[in-house]
This record gives sequence, C-alpha cells and structure tokens, in this order.
Amino acid sequence: MPDLPPLREVINAHGLFASKALGQNFLFDEQLLGRIAAIPGRLRDTNVLEVGPGPGGLTRAALRAGARVTAIEMDKRCMAPLGDLAAAFPGQLTVIEGDATKVPADSLFPGEPYAILANLPYNVGTQLFTGWMGGEAWPPRWSSLTLMFQLEVAERIVAAPGSDAYGRLAVLAQWRATPKIALKVHRSAFTPPPKVMSAMVHVVPGEMPEGVSARVLERVTEAAFGQRRKMLRQSLKGMPGALAALEALEIDPARRAETLSVAEFVAIARILTAA
Repeated sequence: MPDLPPLREVINAHGLFASKALGQNFLFDEQLLGRIAAIPGRLRDTNVLEVGPGPGGLTRAALRAGARVTAIEMDKRCMAPLGDLAAAFPGQLTVIEGDATKVPADSLFPGEPYAILANLPYNVGTQLFTGWMGGEAWPPRWSSLTLMFQLEVAERIVAAPGSDAYGRLAVLAQWRATPKIALKVHRSAFTPPPKVMSAMVHVVPGEMPEGVSARVLERVTEAAFGQRRKMLRQSLKGMPGALAALEALEIDPARRAETLSVAEFVAIARILTAA
C-alpha cells in the first residue's frame, strides 16, 4: 500500500482551498473516509464512479479498498494532486476533467456494472441523483449509489408519507429502489465547515413495478408536489386523465400530495401510462 502524505499536507502543497462556487467542502479524516468507502460493501476489483473528488480524500479510501476508480472533476486545481494519486496506484485511477452533469455515467463503463461513490458538490447533488434514478431502463447499470448530501436532502430522500420531508424526491427515490441513511456526518468534519449537517445515503435498486413509465410518474409527482398545499383535484387537473385515475383508484381528490403513499403514486402513473 503506498505511503501517502496527509491530506492537509497535499492541500497546502498545491495551494488548494475549497471553492464555494463549486460547492466544495473537503474531508480530511481518513478514518471517516474509510468508513464511507466501506458502506457499499466489497470494492476490490469493482468499477467505481466518483464525482467531485477534489484533492482525492475519498478517492484514496476507495483505491485502498481495491476499487478501479473513474473520477470526474471540473476544478483544474485538483488535477495535480489527483495525478499524484493515480501515479501512486498504477492502473487503478482514471481522472476525467469535466462536468459530471454532462457525462453519461454508463458511457464510462461500457458493458460493465459500476458503483457510484461520492461526496457530491452540494450545488449539483440533487440534479445528479435524480438523473441517476431516472430513465425507463431498469435495473440501472449502477449497482449502488453511496452519496453525501446535506442532511435535509438525505431526509427528503428517505421520508415517509405524511412527514414534513416527504415529497417528490422521496417518491422518485423509493418507487423502484431502497434508500437509507447509512451515516450522519457532523459539519465539523469538513473544511470549511458547512452551515448544515450532512449524511451518506446508500441506495440499492429494486424491481420496477410493471406497466409504469418513469416519465409519467415524474410528471405526476411534479404536478402533485408543485402545488403541494392544494388538493389533488386542483394540482392534477391540468394532467389529462389524472382525475379519472383518482376516481378509478378511489383516492379522495380532496387529499393533498404528501398524504399519498409511493404505491398510490405508482398506481396513478400505471393508469396514465396505459391511457
């Protein structure tokens, strides 16, 4: 195993500082990083996609676990320390300079499964997550997602119906996958410390319900939660067939979106998909 300098020394040597514009918050605690890298399970000889590696703290942990890591980083300043890391782990690390929101993850691992492991930049985390969770093709090529979010976002992903955190994100995360909060991370673990707590969310894909279009479900939840204070008869009236679907399913149109279960949203989308 390569003998690497402490991460703080790497940061200082390259004159790096976390960029607020890029949503960066660095983790230096290598014991914590090791715990995060262990969440997906065995990584030896596994393809791993990492988004926003920064100076490479979590990257180190994944490489030490034996993973083959492909890291996408748009901060040019981080190329040098990541290059040093690639040299220390020959053949294990590929670094792509670019915007992860514009790189189709599947294209990086043609014909092969991969896990996604990332301390996501806060400013694009939800966008990337919904992209990985979307699409008609299921199961996805990724075997699991292990992602750092603000705790508030993590709680929205795993929220139950009727709770304040329950919304569109919960439905899209839970209708064909199982998300859980695997580890809460105190703000003091980061440099600089963010204003909020964070959490690692671990997602494993499940079975996709039959007869349901992902795009239709996305449209239903967008309409329902776009006006979450309104009754369903109001929020869904602009979607052809939606009110008839409520009637067919004996769902009271006076209910509000946050009271519907994931299964009820799936049932509505199934009727609209068949229409």
